[in-house]
Amino acid sequence: MKKIMTATDVARNFSEVLSAVEAGDEIEITRGKKVIAVMKPEGNGKNGAALIKAFQERRDKYGLMDDETYAIYQQVLDDRHAPHNMVGGELYRDPWAE
Repeated sequence: MKKIMTATDVARNFSEVLSAVEAGDEIEITRGKKVIAVMKPEGNGKNGAALIKAFQERRDKYGLMDDETYAIYQQVLDDRHAPHNMVGGELYRDPWAE
């Protein structure tokens, strides 16, 4: 949701503004009648909460994942976490050597 606020209002309510941005709102900050800045969520609002919401919406619409879809999902997670895996001797590697 897009909101327009004056710089003074943003300064007076900064904590609430940050919460709104974190929740996905985009806020245009004005001085006089001119927009001087725009605050919006980092990465277009895609964060852990957005991912959980997307999974819940998918589940509600399609039901639980079938085995094939779950296997693909698990492979993506495994690939993503592989560089940080501490199994199989990784615990003893030099963390500064790449």
